[in-house]
Amino acid sequence: MNVYDSARMADVLAGVGYAPVATAAEADLVILNTCHIREKAAEKIYSELGRLRRLKADAKSSRTMILAVAGCVAQAEGAELLARAPFVDIVVGPQAYHRLPELIARVHRAAGAALETDFPAEPKFDALPKPAVEPGAASAFLTIQEGCDKFCTFCVVPYTRGAEYSRPIDDVVREARTYAQQGVGELTLLGQNVNAYAGMSECGAYRGLAGLVRALAEIEGIARIRYTTSHPRDHDEALIRAHADVAQLMPHVHLPIQSGSDRILEAMNRRHRADEYRHLIDRLRAARPDIALSSDFIVGYPGETDRDFAATLNLVEAVGYAQAYSFKYSPRPGTPAACEPNQVPEPVKNERLQALQDLLGRQQQAFNLSMVGRELPVLLESHGRKPGQLLGRSPYMQAVHVEAPDALLRQVVTVRITAAGPNSLAASLPAAVFN
Repeated sequence: MNVYDSARMADVLAGVGYAPVATAAEADLVILNTCHIREKAAEKIYSELGRLRRLKADAKSSRTMILAVAGCVAQAEGAELLARAPFVDIVVGPQAYHRLPELIARVHRAAGAALETDFPAEPKFDALPKPAVEPGAASAFLTIQEGCDKFCTFCVVPYTRGAEYSRPIDDVVREARTYAQQGVGELTLLGQNVNAYAGMSECGAYRGLAGLVRALAEIEGIARIRYTTSHPRDHDEALIRAHADVAQLMPHVHLPIQSGSDRILEAMNRRHRADEYRHLIDRLRAARPDIALSSDFIVGYPGETDRDFAATLNLVEAVGYAQAYSFKYSPRPGTPAACEPNQVPEPVKNERLQALQDLLGRQQQAFNLSMVGRELPVLLESHGRKPGQLLGRSPYMQAVHVEAPDALLRQVVTVRITAAGPNSLAASLPAAVFN
């Protein structure tokens, strides 16, 4: 979502004369678009700001560099960020970046910093210009939903992104058509709880994510549709049926579980049990037998015991993931879990994370190896590292390297998988395609 937001900021700024440059040293305006989901990500912002402060000082001899911090760190820390880094000119939250031209003008008019972390009454999407994609881009992100009403005890998203909001379905379809007209063949639909999407149509009817997927599948040129990130509580039967019926909907679902322990899931306020999650996966696999799953896991949540962690490993073994993201619990200021007394020691977190990542790594490698010898449709997106090599994505989000002519860029091409590594696949083209 931050990639999408950054692109839309560039669209907004293009309207007032800004264009991208190669390095920060060349820039009149530098924007750090930030994430607050884990402590490490937030702290990296301040080290980067220190580097940019020196560039900003050097720039004063020839021009004035405006330095802005956007996104969730800006929203969460606001005035505190300005106190810690007073050389920052603009602090703008993720719901107000459409106001960047106004904030830049405010900086030019006065010596003080511009702070904008309110949640505007009007949706920011109403103020954004038509999106533009990089020339030659084969895929694009499309935000359809923002915010979260779940209030998981470890998560800052409800506080930094606000309540759940779904864009009107007709607006989303229009934006998707714009992408298709620019040659984009794959759309990834984005939301903090993307499967909670409930967009109103111009005739006043609400449609969920499944209805939106079916509408987007009718757009000429859209060959692939993905969505992320899902919450198990919002994965309804209509969406499961869409996986069975809609050829453009890729057979890959990112479905975070966080823990395999019911006790920890309850403490996290996840509002589902491990068996409910497994049952949901069974229904998805019954509807689409070739579907692959990825997930998110947190180890070392406050109060997590060896038995709780063993339940997570058991769930991973039972499900079998194609890929997953796993992290040590990171206390976030203002969240209920940060105040829990039974914080797990760092050495224990480290040990558990290593054990979990070893298991997930073996599953990912096994999944990749299962592709060898198969023919897969791959969207060829860019040049690879080697001459004559193109890089694409399989239906399961694996990176695929194949020797192929440039004429096949931005096309979905059937390839034969010849080798598998931990993070990517190698493939060859059938002779008929190559010739």
